[in-house]
Amino acid sequence: MSTEVQNAVTETVVATTPKKRGMRGFGVAMLIVLGLVVFLWQTFFTIQVKGNSMLTTFHNGERLLATKAYWLVGELKRNDVVVIKGDDPGEFLIKRINRLGGEDVDFLNIPNNWSIEKGKYTVPEGDYYVLGDNAPESEDSRFFGPVEASRIVGKVIVLK
Repeated sequence: MSTEVQNAVTETVVATTPKKRGMRGFGVAMLIVLGLVVFLWQTFFTIQVKGNSMLTTFHNGERLLATKAYWLVGELKRNDVVVIKGDDPGEFLIKRINRLGGEDVDFLNIPNNWSIEKGKYTVPEGDYYVLGDNAPESEDSRFFGPVEASRIVGKVIVLK
């Protein structure tokens, strides 16, 4: 190859390099945006309130934003509103944490199958005792007992 042809090829390569870098920068930006979208999609979700068990806090049909990222919004604690997997596929319950594992439940809210004669009811370690805000209409831990941590799918972060 002659020197003139080599110089022409080198100039062509040098001339096209900035275009490739421009596309690389755009590609990197698109990958960052895609990563952010995937992160948000995997971390946050919406849930629709069904029923009246959480009145007056939430009304039937309202949509709530919840997250699985406890590291972002804090660990589960008393009074947090959580989303719980129901017994049927696709069924979810929205309840408020009343007691944590190891804590005693007050006598007004003990499970229906627990006798006062047995003494105080203590929530098993690693479980949560959940109640609906509308006690007369809520089926909660008084009916189905404490909830295992594995059944809690998220913490509600946007209330209304």
